[in-house]
Amino acid sequence: MKKLFWTILIFAILTPTIALSAQEPPTPDATGAILMDAETGRVLWGKNHHEPMSMASTTKIMTAVLAIESGKTSDTVTVSKKAAAAPKVKMGLSPGEQIPMINLMQALMLESSNDAAIAIAEHISGTVEDFCAQMTRKAHELGATNTVFETPNGLDAGNHHSTAYDLALITRYALTVPGFIELTNTQNANFKSDKRTYSMYNKNRLLTEYPGANGVKTGFTNKAGHCFVGAAKRDGMQLISVVLASGWGEKGRAQKWKDTKEVLNYGFENYQYETIIIAESQAGEMPITRSRTESVDFIFTDNVKIPINQNEKEAISVEFIIPESLQAPVEAGQTMGSAKIYINEDFYCEIELKSTASAPRHDFKTSLEKILNAYFKQITNEPINIILPEME
Repeated sequence: MKKLFWTILIFAILTPTIALSAQEPPTPDATGAILMDAETGRVLWGKNHHEPMSMASTTKIMTAVLAIESGKTSDTVTVSKKAAAAPKVKMGLSPGEQIPMINLMQALMLESSNDAAIAIAEHISGTVEDFCAQMTRKAHELGATNTVFETPNGLDAGNHHSTAYDLALITRYALTVPGFIELTNTQNANFKSDKRTYSMYNKNRLLTEYPGANGVKTGFTNKAGHCFVGAAKRDGMQLISVVLASGWGEKGRAQKWKDTKEVLNYGFENYQYETIIIAESQAGEMPITRSRTESVDFIFTDNVKIPINQNEKEAISVEFIIPESLQAPVEAGQTMGSAKIYINEDFYCEIELKSTASAPRHDFKTSLEKILNAYFKQITNEPINIILPEME
């Protein structure tokens, strides 16, 4: 295999010139923070974003995901004593109360009700412990491997922790789960159990204060401070922001909104999508041995779209992982190798390279095989497939 680096000089030809002017990166008070593009998963900016931290009620994003995916959203839940005894913030459930699962999910995401989280966990998995184990497994499946859930509501316990990066990954997935955005965007909910009537109001101020906002979840504990996972979509670009420990007290409560808006503004003001590689465009040609066809073209198999800023325009390169040559026969559509795309020398993605045409084998061995097969077929009137041993 050989590795060839190609700086994409044709970038300006394939894509329009970026009109955005580069802005200074954000400087939030948050101890841990991140800005991620939801479509590609690219991290556009980060601050201590791989640092394990308490994440408070942003935990409930995963609780809601598992509730939706459980297939039990139309169930009626019977509230246990343990759920009813959960500390504030809570909706005030009582033992034995019966309430639709979907309404518990609304209380979970609109007003961050801790008793609703326990009731959901027990109904889905039988015990809170089993549900938290399921939450952790799901996080690790999504690539959020530095996350451990020990509560379904985010209250501090044991080794309960995550990172800004992991929470962004979880949220990226959550935004694709049918019904999740509709749940988190609900402004008000009024519903009844078999014992009382509830009225819920969404505590996510971003939904009303930030154009394009479509999520996600607030959080606070004495250990975690004020946290928020936000999401907003403008002009087809869906961004995810996470701020952890934006402060404590009333200052921290207000700061998490300021931090979130600053981080999101940086993304929308500095980044836009550019398609830097077009599927089925020619990538190069491969020398072919033992064939009358001297070379075969190979192409990129996928589009590569990247959210980039003005300063990164000249910082994109491609590394071809391909052999020096291929020995015939070569089939059309055969994998020839791969191309790795880098931005500022950081790996971004890898795509396959495939041949556009075939190259039949043609050497003394194959020529002799054809002659012998044709000769014996003429004698026997039966198809013959003589294969000679390899010749040096």
